[in-house]
Amino acid sequence: MRVALVHDYLNQMGGAENVLLTLHEIFPGAPIYTSFYRPEDMPPAFRDLDIRTTILQRFGPFTRYPRHQRLLPFYPVAFEDLDLRQYDIVISNSSAWCKGVITREDSRHICYCLSPMRFAWNTHEYLAGERIGWVARKLLPPLLTRTRTWDVASSARVDDFVAISRAVASRIRKFYRREAAVLFPPVDTTQFAPMRDVEDYFLVVSRLVPYKRVDLAIQAFNRLGLPLRIIGEGRDRTRLESMAQPNIRFLGYVSDEERRRHFARCQALIFPGEEDFGLVPVETQASGRPVIAYAAGGALDTVLDGKTGVFFTERTVEALCAAVERFRAVTFNSDDIVNHAATFDTAVFKEKLAAFVASTANPAEGSRGMDAAESQGNPPNLL
Repeated sequence: MRVALVHDYLNQMGGAENVLLTLHEIFPGAPIYTSFYRPEDMPPAFRDLDIRTTILQRFGPFTRYPRHQRLLPFYPVAFEDLDLRQYDIVISNSSAWCKGVITREDSRHICYCLSPMRFAWNTHEYLAGERIGWVARKLLPPLLTRTRTWDVASSARVDDFVAISRAVASRIRKFYRREAAVLFPPVDTTQFAPMRDVEDYFLVVSRLVPYKRVDLAIQAFNRLGLPLRIIGEGRDRTRLESMAQPNIRFLGYVSDEERRRHFARCQALIFPGEEDFGLVPVETQASGRPVIAYAAGGALDTVLDGKTGVFFTERTVEALCAAVERFRAVTFNSDDIVNHAATFDTAVFKEKLAAFVASTANPAEGSRGMDAAESQGNPPNLL
């Protein structure tokens, strides 16, 4: 079976690009098609891959992050222009455009959906969280209306949607009227391990931008007076530091080794934002430590309330303070937390995705697999 991988763009490293590298490990002979590729902005792991780009590669400076947002009107045409006729299976790793590729009639297009376009379907939140001038704010709404129309139309070209979380599967159902299987993204949990000595601080690991709601954690710990350490940088740091009392420390960027040490020695991770999946809670649990999380998005898939962490259901200072107090009254088993985190490991992702792709060659066999999942009491769309 000839396989191709498709990705939105390669101009910065993030969770989507980690998924792409894992997909390439599963299908090492598959070329990667993308709108444009900036090798100077990507890690060396991409240098030896067969990466094929669209006409947008010629746009030079506009392919740099975040300037690539200005190319918004051109992505649909760029991806529709790709010639994928030689491939039997096309796997798009998409949070925006690349699921819109046109494939051969008898080929199979599997979309691993990181999320439907956030900027198109959550426009008001997107505009509120980005530094966009008033001219762009006036021009964007009609353009995004056209984008949503194309997004829905292009979703019909996908044969199988696989979502990264149940929250994303719900959005696919809402916006595209399509059902999606759920397969959690790969996390290299083997990099993390518990430590014997746990210290007295709580931990936030996050980009310091408004939608991450680090401000909520600061307000709660101002009230509680407990030590809180914050790892991360971002445009919101100055405002957040001005809010914080002396019991809260900002550590900025730290090395991977230092980050792992903080995971393993904290009392718990504070996770006040809503993410499509969220790698940090899994990494914390792989370190044997629990998570205090807002009960929404991917946290509902990655945290077990009362066993590997504690939820709070309202994003208020009072609710988060109450969750911290509840956490302090619960005894957590580090081995149980680590074992739960292992279910999200990269090896699990590889095995399940490879089996799912193989089952597309035999739809009857794939259906039997889903029936078996239901009989075991698992959600019917959870791979």
